Amino acid sequence: MGFRGVRLRSEWKGKRVVVLGLARQGVALARYLSEQGADVVVSDIQPAQALIEARHKLSGLPVEYVFDGHPPALLERADLLCLSGGVPADLPLALQARERGIALSNDSQIFLEACPAPVIGITGSAGKTTTTALVGRMAAAQFEGIDRHVWVGGNIGRPLLADLSAIGTEDLVVMELSSFQLELMTASPQVAAILNLTPNHLDRHRTMEVYIACKARILAYQTEEDVAVLGCEDPDAWALREMAVGKVISFSRSAPDEGDGAYIAQGAIRLRIGADDMVVCPVEAVELRGEHNLLNVIAACALAAAAGLSTDAMAEGIRGFRGVEHRLEFVRRVQGADWYNDSIATTPERAVAAMQSFDEPLVLLAGGRDKDLPWGEFAAIVHQRVDHLILFGEAAEKIAQAVENASGEQGPLSIDIFAGLETAVQQAARVAEPGDVVLLAPGGTSFDEFKDFAERGERYRTMVEVL
Repeated sequence: MGFRGVRLRSEWKGKRVVVLGLARQGVALARYLSEQGADVVVSDIQPAQALIEARHKLSGLPVEYVFDGHPPALLERADLLCLSGGVPADLPLALQARERGIALSNDSQIFLEACPAPVIGITGSAGKTTTTALVGRMAAAQFEGIDRHVWVGGNIGRPLLADLSAIGTEDLVVMELSSFQLELMTASPQVAAILNLTPNHLDRHRTMEVYIACKARILAYQTEEDVAVLGCEDPDAWALREMAVGKVISFSRSAPDEGDGAYIAQGAIRLRIGADDMVVCPVEAVELRGEHNLLNVIAACALAAAAGLSTDAMAEGIRGFRGVEHRLEFVRRVQGADWYNDSIATTPERAVAAMQSFDEPLVLLAGGRDKDLPWGEFAAIVHQRVDHLILFGEAAEKIAQAVENASGEQGPLSIDIFAGLETAVQQAARVAEPGDVVLLAPGGTSFDEFKDFAERGERYRTMVEVL
């Protein structure tokens, strides 16, 4: 399948650009724009002392800094306001910029406008990182031994702006995109996937309608030459096929009623593209746990097909892929119990998917900070599947109340509440028995105790390693 032509780089020389937030995306934005000749001002709500390391990464560049807040004076003479991922689009300064007619953008938008290579963009409420990593493996298998490269990044790993100068026209970019990034964007990748749409980040987006609208922007600027990949088992994601102006490829666990798609039949993952129906690999070749991960693998095959990768490359990418850290990651066996890290489960629904990935008796660690999401289904599954529920963090009491209010024949043998993760892990070690699975699947964000889910997962692994 062909891709449209290379986009021209934007002209930045002499433009005054304000970047809000000096985390990894903000650093990448400031470096790229400064190197392109823009007059860059970086503002962060933290004091200068807290950002010494980030500033060091920009040493030698003519970047101006404003710390301890975002004063309105930043907008004077500004041509563009760029928001890092953690900066909300309804920030007062962003609203003031709109009122003044100052455009808003972010690192993903600027990357897409300048990238010379075709881009696969992947979004969804769950499974983005696993699917992105897997498509990257498939492309790497396709390009092995030839002078083509695959670049994987975006919301996963390092911002791709940092690699822009090295990306060639024959390369392929695989890019994870969050709702936070998409809500500002007016550019779409040539292949765009919406894996699923379930309640998430409602503490920021407020309503499900706004959240879906943010995700849908990944399709909004495609052309007739582009491809949309949609999960047809998810009603909200599949409904967005009406937005697609180019080709649509579906993915599901059963054969599509019509059109092209990736699916399972006769114990194998298959692809139907036009008149061709091809086998990718046996389902048993998938080493990831859980039905949700099997669906991620099928989605990756649909995306690879949209990018013109071979079924051999898809099968090679699937073989030996055991997932991404903090996503149903096996940590170690302790006195006969297997400990798993699913710190990425920052919504109740993702915690449910994690629980349903195991048949063994469960000791579940859940909690963190609530995102104003419903806990009813989580509570019902806890009653069915969990022997010991250990809660921690700000959301612990709310989760406990939801579980107590739920009805179920079984119900957990015990419910314990702790202030933080460390004491929760110690309790899990006390109650776990040989043959159990001890599962960290919080259902809430990490921000009450850690900077992000990765730090929470790393701390959890460290705690488990010393048991």
